[in-house]
Parts: sequence; C-alpha cells; structure tokens
Amino acid sequence: MTRTDLKTRIMLVDDHPLIRQGLSQLINRERDLEVCAEAEDSQTAMAHLETHKPDFAIVDISLKTVDGLTLIKQMKSRSIHLPMLVVSMHDESLYAERALRAGARGYIMKHEGTEKVIEAIRHVLAGKIYLSDQMDTRLLQQAVMGKEGATYSPIERLSDRELEVFEMIGQGLPSRKIAEKIFVSVKTVDTYRTHIKEKLGLNNAMELIQHALHWVQREGLS
Repeated sequence: MTRTDLKTRIMLVDDHPLIRQGLSQLINRERDLEVCAEAEDSQTAMAHLETHKPDFAIVDISLKTVDGLTLIKQMKSRSIHLPMLVVSMHDESLYAERALRAGARGYIMKHEGTEKVIEAIRHVLAGKIYLSDQMDTRLLQQAVMGKEGATYSPIERLSDRELEVFEMIGQGLPSRKIAEKIFVSVKTVDTYRTHIKEKLGLNNAMELIQHALHWVQREGLS
C-alpha cells in the first residue's frame, strides 16, 4: 500500500460525547479521512498521542481537566509537526489568536455548518491557516496598525492562564478547586485573581465573582 492509499488519521478531543460522535460520523464519511482516537480530557489525549500517533488533532477549548489551550501546547511539545484545529463554542475573537499562539493551525466555531469543518481540516492539512473571514480581517488590521492601534476589550488583556481562572471563577469554583485543576498552589491562584481584578478594573472579590459569572452565562459556558 502506498502512502497515497492511506487515510489521514484524526484524533478528536472534546468532553461532549455527542459532539465527538457527530464529528466522527462526518469525518469517517470522507474517503481519505478517519477518526483513529477520541478523548474527553487532556490525560487521555496525551496517552492516545503516544499509542495511536494521529496525523491530525481536533481540540475543543473547554475540557474536563486541563483546558484546550494548555493541551495544544503540551501536544505541540511532544509532537511538534502535528497539525491541530480548534473546533469550539468559544468566541473566536477571544480565543482564535490564543489558539494559534499555542500551536493550532486553525479555529472554527461549532455553530458553523458541517461542510466548514471538512473545509477547515483540508485547509490545515494543506499547510495553511484556517480562520473565519472576520478573524482574518481582524488579524490583518492588527498586523497593519500594530497592537497599539488595535481595540481590545478588557477580557482580551488577560493571559491564557488568567482567562482560564476567570472562567472557572464564573463557574463557581473556589480557589482551592481551581488550584487542583490547574496544578498550582492556592497562593498562585490568588495572585491570578489579583491580576484579573487589576486588568478588568474591579475593586474587590465580589465584583470579580459577579463579573465572571455574568461573562460565563453570556458566553454559554456555565
């Protein structure tokens, strides 16, 4: 069998079984693509990376343990040439550029049509970056005007880890639980909380909780 006869083997990483099932059915209908492994969390994904050695990975941002951005960085460090596509419900204006910096080669939101997912996979497999037209325009404007000339919302000023902590605060997790999930000390989480309050212009812990809760509800992440 020649290499041209082989299918591109894809690993799916998403904590919703129905999403994985839908993506798997969509991908397996293509004559040259197949799903070789599925994972609902980062630990399983990293294990599958070693045992199944996929040619491509589709990753969500919200996972049960380590978030998708961190997982992308971990997989990139283990398999530097692995092409990855983020398929997520999270707003691309906030997460797409972060995903590219982490090592992904494309970003598509889950509400896009199924044909767009296949289009994105093939785009990335061809060595290109896949983003929506709106996101392409945004990044082009940023490249031309520079970051100083770009307009950012306060949330966009948060680092990847600060954004992760902010989301978990909005989901009602106390500092101890957050520390356990991201494998740091409670003191470190409290430092993140302080930085988040400063960047968002919040005065106290209660304002932080209310702001995070409102944001999580608005984004549909609760």
